[in-house]
Amino acid sequence: MGIYGMVTGKAGKSGFGSASTAEDVTQSIDANHLTAIVTGGTSGIGLEAARVLGMRGAHVIIAARNTKAANESKEMILKMNPNARIDYIQLDLSSIKSVRSFVHQFLALNLPLNILMYVYEF
Repeated sequence: MGIYGMVTGKAGKSGFGSASTAEDVTQSIDANHLTAIVTGGTSGIGLEAARVLGMRGAHVIIAARNTKAANESKEMILKMNPNARIDYIQLDLSSIKSVRSFVHQFLALNLPLNILMYVYEF
């Protein structure tokens, strides 16, 4: 695909282009049996990923430093999709103590980990 296709959103060989949304790309996916941890799930691409994974049925764990923002994201997603399975656990990736705490809390949920999505926005 050349620059014209990127600018216009014309679909490439995959059937998707720059105008495709996360909903478009995941339309045929049934994620009811999957668990996903999404870092950065309180805004931007991370929030959109958490929302769409939840829409497709995945049990989404938002890993976030700010639990207030994580709860607000969870509530927003649940308003759009009351059947979404969204939880959050505090995680500060700059703190090994926080990482260990996150791991212990996640393991206590007794869920598989199928998707780990690290989203970093600056």
